[in-house]
Amino acid sequence: MEYFAGLDISMEETHLCVVDREGTIVHEEKAASTPEAIAASLAKAPACRRILETGRMAPMLYHGLAAFGLPVVCIESRQAYQALKTLATHKTDRNDARGLAHLARTGFFKPVHVKSLPAHAVRALIIARKKLVGQRVMLENQIRGLAVVFGVRLPRALSPAFIDQALRASEGINGLSAAMEGLITARTAVLSAVAAIDADMKKMARLSGACRRLMTIPGVGQLTALAFTAAVDDPGRFRRSRDLGAYLGLVPRRFQSGEVDYTGSISKCGDRRMRTLLYEAANVMLTRYKGPLKLKDWALALARRSTMRKARIALARRLAIIMHAMLRHGTEFKAA
Repeated sequence: MEYFAGLDISMEETHLCVVDREGTIVHEEKAASTPEAIAASLAKAPACRRILETGRMAPMLYHGLAAFGLPVVCIESRQAYQALKTLATHKTDRNDARGLAHLARTGFFKPVHVKSLPAHAVRALIIARKKLVGQRVMLENQIRGLAVVFGVRLPRALSPAFIDQALRASEGINGLSAAMEGLITARTAVLSAVAAIDADMKKMARLSGACRRLMTIPGVGQLTALAFTAAVDDPGRFRRSRDLGAYLGLVPRRFQSGEVDYTGSISKCGDRRMRTLLYEAANVMLTRYKGPLKLKDWALALARRSTMRKARIALARRLAIIMHAMLRHGTEFKAA
């Protein structure tokens, strides 16, 4: 007899439901949201297919259950939500687990790739850096805002003059002096944390052969190379390199219904941070790289026919395709 399991994950508990080929429930249970507890519960009713939704706990449970010899299929939570709405009137964890079990039984789902834990670690480092840089910008804007009230306009560049002028502007003013010193101390701490992360990223990029190959592309630095390798994770999961454009949301959105058929702006699906980094790399190649490069000439010709912004987006999509091909074949970029 074939059995199918659905796992509804939460931070503390996981609801499990196992059904047979006819849809009859044969086992239901709650377990702690750990691979060990879930594996023990699934052992009571072995299933040939187990599915769970994407979420914060999904990577850990996915790889943890695979280590116990219980591979699971991860499905997009938005797709599961639309399907589960039609299966139960009330949304409860138990009903969600039952609905996921029926999805596993019918096969009415599209599996998604769960990135490896090292790839998630790199992404965590990049996200932490982005948050810290945002905090630095916020602190500097706050310092400028406090200083301009007293007629002091601070420079925008990150230089020692910024701190010196901020401290001079607050001298002898009770309250403002303490506020400036506190903000400047926090800014210094944030800058130190960003510098430490940059040093770690530089070391990781130097030790990674894939990153070193990607950095041979003009405009692609260590941050973009690390982010791309983490986003792709396994180059073999894409059948064609040109699929990267759709995966990263760099292809036009299309809507067709009856006589209505139009093509809009890019879809902006997928990793927003990776899309931004590719756009920045394209901009660097177009505006700062001075050597001969056919890829740059192609984008500039497109800009003359259309706009510079569209040329950057098209070049970013082309860069994603080239970078994936380089990862898959282990080759370096050759300027031509």
